[in-house]
Order: sequence, then structure tokens, then C-alpha cells
Amino acid sequence: MQIQTIGVVGAGTMGNGIAQAFAVAGYPVILNDIAQAPLDRGMKNVDGSLERLVKKDRMTADAKAAAISRITATPDIDALAGADLIIEAATENLALKLDLFGRLDGLAKPEAIIASNTSSISITKLAAATKRSSQVIGMHFFNPVPVMQLVEVIRGLQTSDQTYTAIEALSKAVGKAPVQVRNSPGFVVNRMLCPMINEAIFAFAEGLATAQEIDDAMRLGCNHPIGPLALCDLIGLDVQLAVMQVLFEGFKDPKYRAAPLLVEMVEAGYLGRKSGRGFHSYT
Repeated sequence: MQIQTIGVVGAGTMGNGIAQAFAVAGYPVILNDIAQAPLDRGMKNVDGSLERLVKKDRMTADAKAAAISRITATPDIDALAGADLIIEAATENLALKLDLFGRLDGLAKPEAIIASNTSSISITKLAAATKRSSQVIGMHFFNPVPVMQLVEVIRGLQTSDQTYTAIEALSKAVGKAPVQVRNSPGFVVNRMLCPMINEAIFAFAEGLATAQEIDDAMRLGCNHPIGPLALCDLIGLDVQLAVMQVLFEGFKDPKYRAAPLLVEMVEAGYLGRKSGRGFHSYT
């Protein structure tokens, strides 16, 4: 099928980034969230992101205005009914996503594809919550979406070849580099990345080095662009914990046990950049 109109559910960091990427590539986007406030924040983030490109002479003011005009922000989920592809970018919570996929299945047109931006949850399980399981797929973008090229395209057990081919082609059309991934807890990137971050948290909790020293060691010794604890702050400690829990539950292997300090910090509300405090302070 030819994908023309994109629906995005969730106007948070990932959702508004996905909306921006498609709008800049020329696609009409319907951005949905449960209330107007997160939509306003999401559109403000898109405006700020594009304005930075204008100031760097990487985009004209007219191109910015055109991209923003392609995004319709609405709290009405029924507005997604006309979309050819609906990308779910809601909170990393299985129960929430299962409920949402059931609702999207009921309102989307029969030929529409429903994708999830989940970073770890089973696409097979999400597909089973619909009556169009062959048209369900994972599209895992990376933060910040407008900058990062990779998209993990995850096939559930039920995903058809036609659905995969359409999403692979679309990913390339918006300037992304798709990598085909089989459904498995954490997929490819987070199965490797999140345990590394988790081990850095163990090292910090044991007092091996300060948070800054751990980050500096990985930046300077392994050529990482950002240290693991700073990256955890960027991702969100709650998201890191959710992924570790999915890995632990999926593999039943103690090597995926979440660091106790990570659990405690999430309980304290120290979630990283979005809360102003994580392993580093963002005042």
C-alpha cells in the first residue's frame, strides 16, 4: 500500500520527534495525545527544534513553516481514522499499549498499518491485541529522532512481508536507515545498550568512581559520544528500568537484574533530564 498520511499517538519526546521527521519529509501528520497540554508542549518542541535548524542555515524559514503546517495536533483519537500508518509512541507500559492497540484497531481503516515505537515490548503480543495482526510492526526510532538515522523495524510472528516492505521503504523515504530485527525482548540495540548502562549504575553504586568519572571513562576510553549515566539521564531512568524489567522477565536471566540504585532513584522521582535530577543535576 502507499502510505501518505501518518498518525502519531503520544506527543512526548519520541512522539513529537517522529512527527517532526515525517512532516519535514513532506508527509501530513496527525499528532494525538490525551490532552491539549502535552500537545502544546510537543508542538513547542518541534518549533524550537526547527528554529535551531533555521538559525544554523540548515533550513529556510519557509520550509520550517511548511513542516509545522503539515502537523495537526489534536486530543481526539478518532482523528487518526484517516491515517495510512499509525505509530504508537506512548509510555513504555504493556497494559497501556495493549489497550491502545485494541482502540486503534477499532478506529483505523482496514488497510492501515499500526506500528509501535516500543523500545522493548513484544510486537507479537501487541499484534495479538488486534484483528489485523499481519499489519502490526515495530518502528523503534532513537532519540533525538530528527537526528538519529537508525530505525529498528521489528517483525512480530504475524507481520506480513507486505507490511515489512512498506515500512522499510517508508523509513528510507524519510532519510532513516532501517535494520530488520526479529521480535525478542529489547530487540538489538537495547538488549546490548541497557545492560551496559545498568552495569555503569552498579559501578557507581559501588563507589568505583563518580558519575562524571564513569561517563568520562567511557567517552575517552571507548569513544562513546556520551557517557552511560548521562545517557541514562537522557533516556529517562524510568524507561531504563522498564527495559531492564522486560529483559529480565523475557529471558529469566539474572544478568538482566536491574541495579537496586536504579529502582530506588525511580521511586524517588529522580528520572534524569525530564525531572531535573538523575545521575547528574539539570537545574
